[in-house]
Amino acid sequence: MIKPKIALTIAGTDPTGGAGVMADLKSFHSCGVYGMGVVTSIVAQNTLGVQYIHNLNHQWVDEQLDSVFNDTLPHAIKTGMIATADTMETIRHYLMQHESIPYVIDPVMLAKSGDSLMDNDTKQNLQHTLLPLADVVTPNLPEAEEITGLTIDSEEKIMQAGHIFINEIGSKGVIIKGGHSNDTDIAKDYLFTNEGVQTFENERFKTKHTHGTGCTFSAVITAELAKGRPLFEAVHKAKKFISMSIQYTPEIGRGRGPVNHFAYLKKEGLDDELSK
Repeated sequence: MIKPKIALTIAGTDPTGGAGVMADLKSFHSCGVYGMGVVTSIVAQNTLGVQYIHNLNHQWVDEQLDSVFNDTLPHAIKTGMIATADTMETIRHYLMQHESIPYVIDPVMLAKSGDSLMDNDTKQNLQHTLLPLADVVTPNLPEAEEITGLTIDSEEKIMQAGHIFINEIGSKGVIIKGGHSNDTDIAKDYLFTNEGVQTFENERFKTKHTHGTGCTFSAVITAELAKGRPLFEAVHKAKKFISMSIQYTPEIGRGRGPVNHFAYLKKEGLDDELSK
């Protein structure tokens, strides 16, 4: 029996299953990898917004990580919502001990509803603790603006932001997602690495049901890196996955509903291919 590849997510929760650890684990499964999850925050949220946030003590996060790493090693790691500087330092400790494991950061700062998930001091700490360790960071435009301090209103500004991530912050890669720009019918993303810039384009779907797209996108990249895929291929797969997930959204809830984490798997009949 061939052992499955393992992907670990470290993030907050979503009781409605659209974002956070819940969305990550479903995405991992759809990509054919075994998912593990460490919880950083208990978030009471739904398709209408975020109602309450209870950030876990960093020692509780440490205990979860210790349980994972004392038993097995993941083949790739992603972090999502990390709301305190102490928790960032805790996670950094484990990442520094396992630098060969691919690491993806989804710098979750704002919920789709606009609710803030991270205070200003923690945002600053993110730049010094975790971003320099990342193999790839996956900010949307508002998150890229928060991190770089730029007002990103043009392709030139996107290029400047990519330069800051790679050459000033020290991330190995960053994909700046253009989905929050409503200028065209095409969603264009920009992947920056030390080797240059590559772009990805997909049709923009007119729907409000996009809750958890950032979590899902970064989770698919993590799953593909766990399988040993090169970064470009991982991002390409994630773009196809998220496009289909939005196109076939299940329209759950009374607000901004989640994407369909199983659409790619079911629509294309790719059960065997995804597990490769």
